[in-house]
Amino acid sequence: MDITAPSRAPLPCALPDSPLANAAAGLDACVHCGFCLPACPTYVTLHDENDSPRGRLLLMRRLLDGEIAPDDPDVGTHLDRCLGCRGCETACPSGVPYGALLEATRATLREHRPTPFIARVVLDVFARSWLLKPALLGARIVRASGIARWLARTLPARVAFPFAMLASTAPVRIAGNRTGPRLRRATQPAPTATMLTGCVMQGLFAHVNDATATALRGTGHTLVTTTGQGCCGALHAHAGDLHTARALAKRNIVAFERVPQAVIAVNSAGCGAMLKEYGHLLHDEPAWAERAAAVSTRVRDISELLAGRLEADEPAVSAHDASSSTDASSARASVASSSTLETSRPVRVAYDAPCHLLHAQRISREPLAVLQSVPGIELVPLEDSELCCGSAGIYNLVEPETSDAVLAPKLQHMLNARADVITTGNPGCLMQLGAALLLADSATPAVHPVVLVADAFERPSRD
Repeated sequence: MDITAPSRAPLPCALPDSPLANAAAGLDACVHCGFCLPACPTYVTLHDENDSPRGRLLLMRRLLDGEIAPDDPDVGTHLDRCLGCRGCETACPSGVPYGALLEATRATLREHRPTPFIARVVLDVFARSWLLKPALLGARIVRASGIARWLARTLPARVAFPFAMLASTAPVRIAGNRTGPRLRRATQPAPTATMLTGCVMQGLFAHVNDATATALRGTGHTLVTTTGQGCCGALHAHAGDLHTARALAKRNIVAFERVPQAVIAVNSAGCGAMLKEYGHLLHDEPAWAERAAAVSTRVRDISELLAGRLEADEPAVSAHDASSSTDASSARASVASSSTLETSRPVRVAYDAPCHLLHAQRISREPLAVLQSVPGIELVPLEDSELCCGSAGIYNLVEPETSDAVLAPKLQHMLNARADVITTGNPGCLMQLGAALLLADSATPAVHPVVLVADAFERPSRD
């Protein structure tokens, strides 16, 4: 498909009153400079201008101008291939709201083309707690039985991948350097906090929610419980199902309005970005716009709440000192059958930035500051940590080939880092990276950063 932009007078809108038409002002900000190209995983991987941000923006413009039909299969292909990582927004000097435009375009195209079967099933399940809860319970049973890990190691790689993702959600106890310094519990009070427990986080990563509570209490926060909350709606918004996304958002707004004094702590980057954008999601509904914006202003990623509030009983080990005195090849840690990471020296940790934390929420320093404050950790660099891993919600289920291609260099960088632990703050990324490492026969687990923090609070003293 040729996307060369012709010089001509504006055409009448071919999709009036559509979500894309209502968001069209954002298209005018694009000056086609190309700064977004190296920041786009699909362009870097597929080398097709149609699979770049500026290429997709031009496709959006041509949809509005009527030059391309909304049921054109090529348009659907190129828009479906977008990960929605929003790395282009960070790179863009003109401030193009690409994420909002992508969601608006997908919402518009939903009226003209069917949603893929797998996506429809997943979205329907996540929209209904009476379906989601038993589905996640079944997943936990399969995980606990060992069937998921066994299938991950016996089935062909592509079929095995979902089982490897499930197996990688099992808790890993970080037992390294347990006789060293630990984190000191705060004596100064912090703001009252409540947690977004989430759907996948509570269903498959309950241990991360527990660690989040431990870390918040350890840093002086008073925790209050919010009942009635549920799925944040991020998966639905990204897929263009804005109607369901808004319904789920309204339920959470009502729930969190019951604790108006509390900041809302979120340990899932994608969910945090969604909650922070509730104001935008509901901006054109007068009865909800102000309420949504008020809730959004209270949302904080867990790293924002912990950064600057962690203090060790003794100075933490310097990454430079540890690397100069430790031979990496002989100091490799192993994960035992009990899922406990055993090592008697600093734990080498490599951080991979979740896209919706780095690019959507623009949070980059806080997660690193938190990790650097945890005693017994040696933070090691991970090449291209700012690039998407290919998870992107349910993208790895509906676009598996492209997801695999995006993941391949990320896996190689993780192996090259020779870390004991890969850490990232989003459930989809944890499952994607964990599955890749498992299928590569690596002993390195993928762990949420807050688990490392909670372990340092819980670590027994040397006495």
